[in-house]
Amino acid sequence: MTQIAIHLVVADPETAAAWYTEVLGAQETGRLPLPDGRPLTINLRVGDSELAIAGEQPARGLRTPAALGGTPAAFHLPVPDVDAVWDRAIASGATAFEPPHDAFWGDRTAQFLDPSGHRWAVNQHLRDVSADELAAFVAKAFA
Repeated sequence: MTQIAIHLVVADPETAAAWYTEVLGAQETGRLPLPDGRPLTINLRVGDSELAIAGEQPARGLRTPAALGGTPAAFHLPVPDVDAVWDRAIASGATAFEPPHDAFWGDRTAQFLDPSGHRWAVNQHLRDVSADELAAFVAKAFA
């Protein structure tokens, strides 16, 4: 397990696991079933990170960001092709948050909300940017 493991509440664990597998290239590493056979949690590996997903349980305070009206957090994931991931995400039901673009810090980046409302930023490194160049851009853009 990585230093920080992520546990996400999703609308439907089976559907979410399939979505993360198709869009983000996740691989299922295990699951904990309930007595009726539905999954309590499904464990996935995305890159080098562990991701556990579980269904909503409103009575226990476990709700998706979509049910709560959004999230201030974003998961950043390096990918080899931002545009390909963006296209798969949008075609698979994601909501656009920030379309693909080349960012001032040297990455091609995009953000979308998955079907449960979790915000994902995908990044593809294009070039190294010096600290001086970053500082100059920020000073100009936020003056």
